[in-house]
Amino acid sequence: MPGGRVIPGPQDPPDSLWLFDGVCNLCSGSVALVLRLDREGVIRFTPIQSPYGRQLALAHGIDPDHPDSFLFLDRGQALAKTAAIGALLRRMRAPWRWLAFIDRLPRRPMDRAYDWLAANRYRLMGKKAVCMVPSPAVRARFILEPPPG
Repeated sequence: MPGGRVIPGPQDPPDSLWLFDGVCNLCSGSVALVLRLDREGVIRFTPIQSPYGRQLALAHGIDPDHPDSFLFLDRGQALAKTAAIGALLRRMRAPWRWLAFIDRLPRRPMDRAYDWLAANRYRLMGKKAVCMVPSPAVRARFILEPPPG
């Protein structure tokens, strides 16, 4: 997958949706952090292990059994790596959105650092046997099945 570029995919992708690795402790921890910080509920989530997550991953060139990036669906575009991080941060409230400058830094070294972390995330932070289960309070922010139609 091209580093951080817009990736073509299905028509009318959802907006402000984070496709993440639900068994990765680093990824699940990042989702938990955003759930706490995004009090308005702007960002929604789908684990790559869900039926909808698998569908989105395949549509955007990510192997759902061996994901090498997360995606953030933002205003009709599927973004990966540093571009995805920047877009996600722009949806957050201040002061968190101020960190979105990350995608203005030199892309090649930033995406290389992302790739290294993604390749080593299980070794560094561990892996769960099953996908994270959202609490009832935030369950509505998780999309597990493809929309009808």
